[in-house]
Amino acid sequence: MSVRRLAPDPVQPASFAFTAANENWIVQQIAKYPEGRQASAVIPLLWKAQEQEGWVSRAVIETVAKRLGMAPMRVLEVATFYTMFNLQPVGEFFVQLCGTTPCALRGAEALKKVCEDVIGPQSTVTADGKLSWLEVECLGACCNAPMAQINVDYYEDLTPANFRQLLDDLRNGRPTKTGPQNGRTGSEPEGGPQTLTDKALYDGSMIGAGDWQKRIVEQRKAAAEAAAAKAAAEAEAKKAAEAEAKKAEATPAAVAAKPATETAAAARPQPSAPAQPSNAANDTPAAKGKVDKKDVAEAAKPAAADKPTAVAESKPELLTAARGGKGDDLELIWGVGPKLGKMLNEMGVWHYDQIAKWTPAELAWVDARLTGFKGRALRDDWIAQSKKLATGWRPESKLGDKPAE
Repeated sequence: MSVRRLAPDPVQPASFAFTAANENWIVQQIAKYPEGRQASAVIPLLWKAQEQEGWVSRAVIETVAKRLGMAPMRVLEVATFYTMFNLQPVGEFFVQLCGTTPCALRGAEALKKVCEDVIGPQSTVTADGKLSWLEVECLGACCNAPMAQINVDYYEDLTPANFRQLLDDLRNGRPTKTGPQNGRTGSEPEGGPQTLTDKALYDGSMIGAGDWQKRIVEQRKAAAEAAAAKAAAEAEAKKAAEAEAKKAEATPAAVAAKPATETAAAARPQPSAPAQPSNAANDTPAAKGKVDKKDVAEAAKPAAADKPTAVAESKPELLTAARGGKGDDLELIWGVGPKLGKMLNEMGVWHYDQIAKWTPAELAWVDARLTGFKGRALRDDWIAQSKKLATGWRPESKLGDKPAE
């Protein structure tokens, strides 16, 4: 990159100020950034100043620095780094002539001579203030080389003759045509398209004779009708099957064969319902204090030899995560290893005081869900162990203390 310096002192203006409209625009730009980050608006402000004056002077840099609370050197660093900022005065029509390889191969050198003849050396402004020019790197219109950017417009497919005429029209205020100057549209080949010229390739006739569009519409309509008929038939079959099932359930033999729990009143809770009401059978001493394994075992005994009764279960209070982000070491409970500890955590059990508050029904609920370890919580009396651990007591062994039989 070439060294970029500010214009000499004789051409530097004494001061600079944004117009009232631009000041209003600047307030809106700075508001986009949080307090203390106003320097992020340096590029938009420099660009707006260049739009107003045509170039970036020392006065512009100092004004922008003061407006954003920046050191002038920091603004100068930005202005000299980005080549989009003009550090020299420019004409009313600033010609940026591309001199990169594609344009050079297509005649950019001849266009440079036109600029030198009509305007003069690079970075100078004509006496009437209308024109100035600068050779730049690729402007991205290689298919239409050679080309130039004049202010914000692209002029492509230039020749020495039409380029000279273009500069004369701009200088004298005559209208100009932007884009390609040789009559082509966009970047298509000169003389018009040269491929896919056979209309049969894209008019649809190549995919079959006849009215192909009508055929496709009919095919889609037939497919939609078949799908609708299939859905209606399936719905009818399902409706008939449900009716047959209800009819079969209403027979005296089916009613007599139903289990008692299914024929019971709707208001009667099932044994595993979490809101199971307490009664004389459940109101055991263990529900108020220490769990007695005999009580739980007694609750699990069948009421009669031929009618087993399920142990009452009640879901305990579970947590979505450990309190304070750290759970208790559940492996200090005798019989709880890494796998069981992980299983308890996934279930929502993280702390000793959770286990210590379980009722026999809640213990039974957890015990029934310890896949591969069912019965462990009751056998090793987790509630009694957790009550001790919740007080701060710790066993001598990391494996915990085996509860007394």
